[in-house]
Amino acid sequence: MIDRPDDPGFSPGDRDLLQLHTSWMRFAYDEARAAFEEDEVPVGAVIVYQDRIIAAAHNQREMLSDPTAHAEMIAITQAAESLGSWRLSDCILYVTLEPCPMCAGAIIQSRIPLVIYGTADEKAGACHSLFQITSDTRLNHQSTVISGVMQEECRTILQEFFRRKRAEGKK
Repeated sequence: MIDRPDDPGFSPGDRDLLQLHTSWMRFAYDEARAAFEEDEVPVGAVIVYQDRIIAAAHNQREMLSDPTAHAEMIAITQAAESLGSWRLSDCILYVTLEPCPMCAGAIIQSRIPLVIYGTADEKAGACHSLFQITSDTRLNHQSTVISGVMQEECRTILQEFFRRKRAEGKK
């Protein structure tokens, strides 16, 4: 986890890196808020290439009636189109929730070397929580994964969404 500036091992360089990752994660969080407003599970993702966002997406499973329309999947498709290549080997993915197995597989297949996520997904996370697909050395590519950037905000929007859904179900 990167967001522990009170940790004795947290150096000034780590603070600079945290600030950089946080600035990009804010864009992913904005996408998650857009998903929330569209009554989609609030997960957002952006892909950064050469210090600019080349893809920005949020979950659209309900709108598209597509189980694969996760924020990461849509962002990966946008980034590949933007670069004219399926190889995203110089990109960084920022996503508000730990990627699921499908998305982790797409991350590996697209060769994204660095993934930064906000909050863990204890039920479906495939980077750290449930599986470790992105670091599995049996695969011919791995991604470095950093967790915990804007963790509280990313967790809170998901909790609020599901709290609202449960309340609607009781009516």
